[in-house]
Amino acid sequence: MNLPSWMDIIIRSFAMLIILFFLAKLLGKKQVSQLTLFEYVVGITFGSIAAEISTGLERNLVQGLLSLFVWTLVPFGITMISLKNKKFRDFIEGKPTVVIKDGKIQEDNLTKEKYSADDLMELLRQKNAFNIADVEFAILEASGDLNVMMKREKQPLTPKDIHLRVAPEKEPHTVILEGKILDEPLGLTGYNRAWLLTELEKLNVSLANVFIGQVDSFGKLAIDIYDDKIQLPQPQEKSLLLATLKKCQADLELYSLATRSADAKPMYERNAKKVAQMIRKAGPFLQE
Repeated sequence: MNLPSWMDIIIRSFAMLIILFFLAKLLGKKQVSQLTLFEYVVGITFGSIAAEISTGLERNLVQGLLSLFVWTLVPFGITMISLKNKKFRDFIEGKPTVVIKDGKIQEDNLTKEKYSADDLMELLRQKNAFNIADVEFAILEASGDLNVMMKREKQPLTPKDIHLRVAPEKEPHTVILEGKILDEPLGLTGYNRAWLLTELEKLNVSLANVFIGQVDSFGKLAIDIYDDKIQLPQPQEKSLLLATLKKCQADLELYSLATRSADAKPMYERNAKKVAQMIRKAGPFLQE
């Protein structure tokens, strides 16, 4: 039975989509990188169809557009179904695969995903895990990306680990762009043009020479200038404050030793301890 040409195009396009999907699934996650399986299949097929239409190899424009329509409609429908059905989503997009568990490589899972030991080591190096003995858990996502959890003793130390309270940090605001002051983001920082120009004077930099300037949540101005040969002076306010606190502590301790007053001596000692405690808490934030 001879089918109409438009029906033949729809059937062939749908059949090729299914075939390419299973071929991509057979190749495994290594081939698709950050794309899902259907995104991978649709991407290469879109290019092929567009090439056929553009170069004139496919003389019937309507049939070519009809094929593109099928390749657009089917993935869209699959995406909508995937949002509602987890089993269908797992089948289409794939499921994460554990490749390291309790510090041990899962060789069977690696083989299943068609990854070699060299492939695994390359992915681990991309996560700054150069020693496999430091890895507690690693999972290969459906996108082909590897997520790694280091062993507890190899994880970076955080302020929470040492019971240190830190001030909340917000996103920096770009207040200078290509030599021009941006008043709206500058206002969000709580500062004005006068403050900004004063800070530039401290750095001995003209506004016209600033490519980008940003103010962080602590009120610190960081700039990048057009002339990279110019070395910008480093801000010293925090270092000077830390040095002043240390001098104050030393002076109080000296006064407590030098005084002959029975009432003044414990006062000096008590306040010296308070300043020392302040230095311990604020010191990490005042060191440049």
